[in-house]
This record gives sequence, C-alpha cells and structure tokens, in this order.
Amino acid sequence: MGRGRAKAKQTKVARELKYSVPTTDFESLQRELSGSSSHRDDVYSDSRDDEDDWRR
Repeated sequence: MGRGRAKAKQTKVARELKYSVPTTDFESLQRELSGSSSHRDDVYSDSRDDEDDWRR
C-alpha cells in the first residue's frame, strides 16, 4: 500500500532517461581523446609507483 506515487515517479524518471537526448560537448571529448601520450605515460607510471609502495 502507498506504492503508487513511488512507482509513478520511477516510471517518470525511467521515461525521461529513455527518451532524453543528452547534449554532448564534442570539443571537450576531442580534447580528452587527443591528449598527449606523455600525459598518459605519467598516469601509468604513477599508478605503478603506488603499486610498488603497497607491495613493500
């Protein structure tokens, strides 16, 4: 009992998610995907350093 409003809200939210058209910032996406390779190497080397510290 009392589930009607909750179910209606869930249905409304699900419908909005299903039929909404998200706005995509293509410029931001392009910048992220075309990042320099040295930055990616730094990220990987940092994570490896952390793993080495954990093992000690």
